[in-house]
Amino acid sequence: DTADNHANNNPNETAGRDNEDHGTTDIVISQSFLRDYIQYARTHIHPVITDLAARDLIAGYLDMRRAGGTGSKTISATPRQLESLIRISESLAKMRFSQEVSRKDVKEAIRLMRVATQAAATDPRTGRIDMDMITTGRTQVDRQSADAMQVALKELLAERRGTRMAVGDVRRQLMEVTNAAALSQEEVVEALRQMDADGLVQFHERAQTVFVRAGVV
Repeated sequence: DTADNHANNNPNETAGRDNEDHGTTDIVISQSFLRDYIQYARTHIHPVITDLAARDLIAGYLDMRRAGGTGSKTISATPRQLESLIRISESLAKMRFSQEVSRKDVKEAIRLMRVATQAAATDPRTGRIDMDMITTGRTQVDRQSADAMQVALKELLAERRGTRMAVGDVRRQLMEVTNAAALSQEEVVEALRQMDADGLVQFHERAQTVFVRAGVV
């Protein structure tokens, strides 16, 4: 095939190298060989998913969705992840110059997705996988906390229309109202920035003060 022909015609581009640590031989592939290999796969290899592989894809996807737990809004897979599983499976088949996606390709795609998802989407506070961390950069818990703080902040500032307050005072009073054990200055600042963008307050970044407009609520 193309890869073998290239290797035979260019013996210096695919050479063996002893690996003393493991007693094996590593195959060194030149950039030109790898480029030709990838180009051939892209142009000529268009894998079709077999029926058995399709069943495994669906089963693996459903298993990943169930990982969020019954009744939980936090799920570990979305339709977008299913599309990714399909693309990965097809790519693995292309690497083998195969016109069919095998069950082994699907199994490896699911393994890669699980490893990547666990590393990128695990909420350190709950230990659960939350796909919002990948799609929005924030966990479901973070989003709910931010929404609750936004509501509490509006209620607090509604009682102080026409006044100017230091961000530190806003943070202190907000913690008292919400009984929050920890509320960072940056969290308050971010919420005030959003309210400023909505025209509810005038937030002065440099002075770290906020002027409450009359129509805050």
